[in-house]
Amino acid sequence: MTTIPLSLKYKLRPSSLSSNAPVIIMFHGYGSNEEDLFSFAPELPPEYLIISVRAPYPMQPYGNAWYAIHWDNVGGKFSDDEQAISSRNKISQFIDEIVAHYPVDPKQVTLLGFSQGTILSYAVALSYPEKVSRVIGLSGYINEGILAEGYAQKSFDHLTIYTSHGSVDQVIPVSWARKVAPFLDQLSIEHKYAEFPVGHGVSPQNFKDLNEFLANT
Repeated sequence: MTTIPLSLKYKLRPSSLSSNAPVIIMFHGYGSNEEDLFSFAPELPPEYLIISVRAPYPMQPYGNAWYAIHWDNVGGKFSDDEQAISSRNKISQFIDEIVAHYPVDPKQVTLLGFSQGTILSYAVALSYPEKVSRVIGLSGYINEGILAEGYAQKSFDHLTIYTSHGSVDQVIPVSWARKVAPFLDQLSIEHKYAEFPVGHGVSPQNFKDLNEFLANT
């Protein structure tokens, strides 16, 4: 399958289906690139079209980000929410482009994120739930400041979320991730939350768990 130039750069693994393929769109973490999560592709079900996206903000000397983090900010790191909202909207547009240019089922769009990519995956799914059927959120949290105005009034009936975190994560505290489930409960969104005894990463058991989520939802 020929890769079609779209508004964001990406890598693609074709689906085994010629039409109405489910699609997984991957969003890497801060300072990484589209190669990172794409390494999961060979272990994911063959019927999925896999698209791994590069974040729009290049970093020096290498890597990319969905938004800047000001680590030297007084009181701790500070997220650039304006950039994050811009990335949220870029991803929303990118989903539309994928649906328009590839033989995918628009009702089977899964977002898979890690860390900062998870934060954006949540933001897109909660802001534009009509475009997303599932989220796999690894090692992230919900930033309410980058959700679209009026999101809580939208319908989430078809949205399912899997969220996981390392219990000894040294980058994003597990206490932040533990707030995701009650937040989703308030919106009546079906979800599963899991913790694993690791740091800021994805363990083999975590990967097995998310594959079971894909198989059962």
